[in-house]
Amino acid sequence: MKAASVIDSLSRKEFLEFPSRLYKDDKNYIRPLDKDIEEVFDPKKNKNFQNGECERFLFKNEQGETVGKVAVFINKSYEQDQPTGGIGFFDCINDQNTANFIFDFAEKWLADRGMEAMDGPINFGERDKFWGVLTHGFIEPLYCMNYNAPYYQALFENYGFQLYFNQLCFTRPIHGEVSRVFTMMHRKHSQNPAISARPMRKIKIQQFADDFVEIYNKAWASHGEGKQLEAAKTLEIFKKMKPVINEHIAWFVYENEKPIAMWVNIPDLNQWFKYLHGKFGIWEELKFLWVKKFTKNKKMVGIVFGVVPEWQLTGIEGYMIWEGTKHLRVHTDFEEIEMQWIGDFNPKMIKIAVNLGSTITRKLATYRYLFDRNKPFERHRML
Repeated sequence: MKAASVIDSLSRKEFLEFPSRLYKDDKNYIRPLDKDIEEVFDPKKNKNFQNGECERFLFKNEQGETVGKVAVFINKSYEQDQPTGGIGFFDCINDQNTANFIFDFAEKWLADRGMEAMDGPINFGERDKFWGVLTHGFIEPLYCMNYNAPYYQALFENYGFQLYFNQLCFTRPIHGEVSRVFTMMHRKHSQNPAISARPMRKIKIQQFADDFVEIYNKAWASHGEGKQLEAAKTLEIFKKMKPVINEHIAWFVYENEKPIAMWVNIPDLNQWFKYLHGKFGIWEELKFLWVKKFTKNKKMVGIVFGVVPEWQLTGIEGYMIWEGTKHLRVHTDFEEIEMQWIGDFNPKMIKIAVNLGSTITRKLATYRYLFDRNKPFERHRML
């Protein structure tokens, strides 16, 4: 077996198409958009190249057939107890020896650059995309969510990777009963004239992008290895999302016009993108608009939920959830919501999900492999 760098158009095409052949008989597989993957590896579009390094590789057997692939990277802003690199976009045939060859290759690449551990599969970017091994809930993946065959778990664990944290996705019916705790908190905060809730409006997208950054950096940045969102970059993302933003399902709460909480949902884009087979050229854009117009999307995805520290433990999330739920039940066709993953290290958010009456519908695992096999392993710290 040998490794080949992804350096030209043919190898880039093979990197994108190998998973489609691997999962050609899997009815739940949805090919990610090629452009979403390629942007990860484009230094002009991925700012992490300013503070890191990344390479992609294909692995071929003696017959010249692709049997695996991986991306290997270091990101100096990924703060851990020891220098830790990452592997991602891992795909492999169901063969432990092949997987071991790939993992050995990745370990050497990272060790040569001073790393002492590797996490995987993760993304050369933020945790909201292409992160984790699917270990439970082999159903159609959400947009930009990893999907893999069940045997991947064994490939990682047999090599010696250990569970760093689980990523839990919770689902509940939109018209299901809402916890009495939330309705009580809604009643309480509704009596406060300083408190208001409003849905996102595209016409005021810059204001909502700024409010998003303020809440996120106060509530969540300390949980993401020290990363802070930048206002300009976030506004750029919001503008890109504008065509698919549903103004009835993203909500913000204010105290005297000061943003204090947010519950941001979007339609599950894969319910539309699955008809495009990974492509998004001019023809696919037209097809997407047609599908979007005539195909009802019945699932929305919770991508971010946050409350600034001074309002945590006050029940303000109950006010926000019930306020938004009452509205979207009337103004949308959504039948269920799946909350984009919550780390098992975050009991507060898990409690909110449970109180919502939701159930775990899928689970992904982030693994860690320490190069020094005698060093004690520690899971992700609890929040």
